[in-house]
Amino acid sequence: MKRKFAVVAALVVVAAGAISGGAAIAGGGGDDDATESPITGAALDNAANAALRHTGGGRVTGTEVGDEESYYEVEVSLDGGRQVDVQLDKSFNIVGSEADRDGSGED
Repeated sequence: MKRKFAVVAALVVVAAGAISGGAAIAGGGGDDDATESPITGAALDNAANAALRHTGGGRVTGTEVGDEESYYEVEVSLDGGRQVDVQLDKSFNIVGSEADRDGSGED
């Protein structure tokens, strides 16, 4: 009886793992935000300050380490609803920026 219970319990654990693993794969496939890593600590302060100097003000509304275009990306929302993505290198030097086209915050 103990052996039968152990086999059933092992099958339940394997099935649960397969189900949760499949859900994780299915859930992670379509959302780029799920794989983005925010900037943290002193690097966040340095990146935010550099981005805000570049844009002449605004409010930091998002950050990312390891962006496809640069080492750091800082999203700045400006008065009037415009949004600017500021690209920085590892030393917090500006390497590029891109403003949204229509002021909606959506590219």
